[in-house]
Amino acid sequence: MAELIEPIATVTFSEVPTEAFLALGMRNYWDGYFAGRAAPLGQAPAEVVHAVFYNFAEGEVARHIPWVWGKTTPQEAIAVRERGSAAALRQRIGQLADSPGLVRAADLATRAAVGAPTEGRALYAGLRTLDIPEEPVARLWHATTLLREHRGDGHNAALLAHGIGGTQAHVLMALSLGMKAEEFGRIHHLPGAQLATVIDGLRSRGLVDTDGGFTDAGRETKDRIETLTDELATPPYDVLSEEELDELIMELEPIAAAAQDDD
Repeated sequence: MAELIEPIATVTFSEVPTEAFLALGMRNYWDGYFAGRAAPLGQAPAEVVHAVFYNFAEGEVARHIPWVWGKTTPQEAIAVRERGSAAALRQRIGQLADSPGLVRAADLATRAAVGAPTEGRALYAGLRTLDIPEEPVARLWHATTLLREHRGDGHNAALLAHGIGGTQAHVLMALSLGMKAEEFGRIHHLPGAQLATVIDGLRSRGLVDTDGGFTDAGRETKDRIETLTDELATPPYDVLSEEELDELIMELEPIAAAAQDDD
């Protein structure tokens, strides 16, 4: 399910929504990113957004929050994000946007997306307070965003339970992809000394070796985090029968494939 909802939900980070945020006066992509994704939290201070988003380095959120709220409001950012994301998804998936299968997928995904407890899941809970769009393409995007952030909140809990901080999580992701931490897009921009401190912390726990690669313990820790993330992501789908879940997967597969083709 994660592989199917990800390309649909993440159209929100593509060119069409970004251009819509730039038209509001945002300075760059990241202004729009933080305005749109943090909007369900209201005008929460940077420290709160940093805590909820979990995996940004210190100071990154504060470069955008609360500055963006001088250009727009959370309510407007929510509306702009929804319109731009629906437009981007419709553009990517073409004729599928008007298919009965998409309507069915939107209905099933929405049932799942609003069917899980909110306790301990701050961003998911914020999204749950928003109105569900009536238009099917927008409704499908909204549902997959709920499911994605539900999973994300659970992933953060899994990381926290294993003592892995946000930047450390990016290092482990880089290593799992066969990359050096310094090459990974989300952290390659960090000052060398700052990144070295993060890697040294993982090395002192026996998770990274002297060459900056995985130890067996590091790989096992990463695997345990991913397994727990999967387990914590299951509650939304419990509201669907096995037949309905199979149907949702079948309907999502061509939509997710089409949404991903433009990346």
